[in-house]
Order: sequence, then C-alpha cells, then structure tokens
Amino acid sequence: MAQQAELTHVGDTESERPFWTQYRVFHAAFAQFCYTGAQVAIAGYFINYVTETRGETSSALGAKFLAIAQGCFAIGRFSGSFFMRLVKPRYIFLLYLSGVIAFCSAAITQRGNTGLAMLNLTLFFESVCFPTIVALGIRGIGRHTKRGAGWIVGGVVGGACVPPILARVADARNSTAFAMIIPVIFFVLAYTYALAVNFVPGYREAADKVGGSTSEAPKAEDRSLDNEKGSASGKESV
Repeated sequence: MAQQAELTHVGDTESERPFWTQYRVFHAAFAQFCYTGAQVAIAGYFINYVTETRGETSSALGAKFLAIAQGCFAIGRFSGSFFMRLVKPRYIFLLYLSGVIAFCSAAITQRGNTGLAMLNLTLFFESVCFPTIVALGIRGIGRHTKRGAGWIVGGVVGGACVPPILARVADARNSTAFAMIIPVIFFVLAYTYALAVNFVPGYREAADKVGGSTSEAPKAEDRSLDNEKGSASGKESV
C-alpha cells in the first residue's frame, strides 16, 4: 500500500512536506476517533435502548434485534462497496454519514418499533464509514502513508472513550434513548471531515488524485531487461 501511494504521488509537493504538517491525516484521525466512539456506544447500549423503549422486550429478544441490526450493517457494507464502483467514494461517505446522523437523531425521540427501526437504519449507514475514512485520509500523503494509516486506525481508541459518556448521561436522565444524543454529537464532529473531503479544495483534490498521476510502476519487461543488462555487465567485467 505504501509503495503504491509513493508511486502514485511522485513529485507531489504536499507529500514531500513533513508528517506533522499533514493536517488532513490528523483531521481524519479525529473523525475516526469520533465516529468509532459513537458506533461502539450505540452497539454497546443497543439492547438497553430496545428493552427500555419497546414494551415487553427482554434482554434475550433485544440481543436478537441486535443481531438483525448487525445484518443491516453487513448489507450496508456490501451495498456501499457496490455504489463506490459507480461514483466517487467521498460522495458515498457523505451520504451514508448523513444517514447515520439523521436516523440516530430520530432514535432519540422515537419509541417502540419505530425507534428500533431508526437504530437499524443507523447501523446500515454506519457500514462504510470506518474504512472510507482510512482510505480517504491516506490519499495524497505519499511516503507518509504507513505512519498516517497508523494514526487514523489508532482512532479506534474512541471506542473506549465515548461509551462511558453515554452511560453517564443514561444514568443521569434514566433514559438510554435520551443518551443517544451523545453518539449524535460525535457523529456530527466526524461529519466535519466528510464535509471537508467533499467541499474543501485541498481535501477534495487529494481524494480525487489517485490514478491521475502519470508516474507508473516499472513494468515486468523493463525489470527483466535491466536484470539481463546487469548480468551481461558482470560477465564482461570478469
């Protein structure tokens, strides 16, 4: 992956800058922290939400509903991957994260089967966000790809930070539904990256640049010719 990025972005002044000036990477890492934290918080308190808002729902039945929601997540991942073959990934990312915010917000006020449906749709639209943040975040950084990817993937630590906040709010208000406002807040913070990568030229151009470089990896035939010339030179010197 790093070699491919370096070959794609040979000569880019942006990729030649020091790592600590790669502001897009740190924005992506921040978005990953916020998104992952919100995602884990919802999954961790999904059963609590269902048992509180849907009458006569046991924890065992809530677990089955969670399994269905995870199935929606899987369907969303495959559908998002398909759509990304047709349109630019940054468009799908913006659309899906918009859906996450909309349906998670609706889950705060809705109850019963409606509230359950809102969380199922939330998980459906969550599906492509994590890998797309990583993919878009490392574009255009050339030799910094490995380190940048590490920073962005390290954003998963948000999964250990946001759920306790949701739990504290749920206890304080005695309502898991109301506490869903915490994931919404963090989704909105992650949304700043989706907006930037679609509407800020510095982000957008880097996201769309892959494949547009004239630099190409050496072909197999060229490598074999170079090896033959090297062997011939060695024999002549002997």
